[in-house]
Amino acid sequence: MARTLQYGGRGTVFRRNDEFQKGKRMSKLISFVIPCCRSEETIGKVVVELDAAMGKLPAYTYEIILVNDCSPDDTFEVIRGLCAQREDICGVNLARNFGQHAALMAGFGYTHGEVVVCLDDDGQTPADEVGKLLAGIEEGHDVVYAKYAHKQHSGFRNFGSKVNELMTRVMLGKPRELYLSSYFAASRFVIDEILRYKNPYPYVIGLVLRTTKNITNVEVAHREREVGVSGYTMGKLLGLWFNGFTAFSIKPLRIATAMGCLTACGGFLYGIYTVVKKFVNPNVPIGFSAMMAALVFIGGMIMLMLGLIGEYIGRIYISLNNSPQYVIRECINVSENESGITV
Repeated sequence: MARTLQYGGRGTVFRRNDEFQKGKRMSKLISFVIPCCRSEETIGKVVVELDAAMGKLPAYTYEIILVNDCSPDDTFEVIRGLCAQREDICGVNLARNFGQHAALMAGFGYTHGEVVVCLDDDGQTPADEVGKLLAGIEEGHDVVYAKYAHKQHSGFRNFGSKVNELMTRVMLGKPRELYLSSYFAASRFVIDEILRYKNPYPYVIGLVLRTTKNITNVEVAHREREVGVSGYTMGKLLGLWFNGFTAFSIKPLRIATAMGCLTACGGFLYGIYTVVKKFVNPNVPIGFSAMMAALVFIGGMIMLMLGLIGEYIGRIYISLNNSPQYVIRECINVSENESGITV
């Protein structure tokens, strides 16, 4: 059954499908959430690979939630076709492109499983190694991230990953030895806690790190992209990094305070040095260029810090304005009692 136009984010709750759950009680249910964009040629192959992998794990049953992040190609038509063939595949169509993390949040709202597994739509994340992630959950870990020995991304994406690694470690307190990726499994309570976040600008990594420290890695292979190119541009990567450290950390403001103090101390000491120098040698001219350089530097620092504070204030305003994390245009294979309700 299809339904239309729902708003996610602040105050949105999704109810479990009790009838669906009754048929799955004999074995542990796994929910796969796959954000999709420009993947009309690959998403069908990913689903086939998931079917083959889960066929080797009889202890589990599974469902698949495919979230179309307003892809400009025929991705949602492919999803519609898959949903028509199978009742265990749910299709979610977002009204515009909200980004990978918002698409994950939208998909989480329709999961029923005791474990939720997230992976990419391009086939680079090996669906056939999902058993390793599930084994990590069975060992008692709350979240299990796939770790790639050799990433098959472009140099640009690898650089972006290194910057993201540095940002999460410095700003969000990620342990140095922990490897983060878009391929991970999380237990039910972690997903439920993540869904408590109702504000715009979701950053799933930040939500995971603030929920639990019981996280581990398992090593899997990483494949080369067969079709198309990455949807992450420099602008999107910059937006993701900025979102990560402004939404879940006040360290940038503390750094700004420290830099302001250092600049003020430096200016004060330079002033004392200038006065002493003038008393020692009255003929020494006071450098106009040095003064201008100091003014430009201090002015630049002030503008930088004001911009940072303005970004925080802007995000507070947007949150108070009830801006949604995502807007759902259409859902397929979702029962009526899973409709979003506002509280």
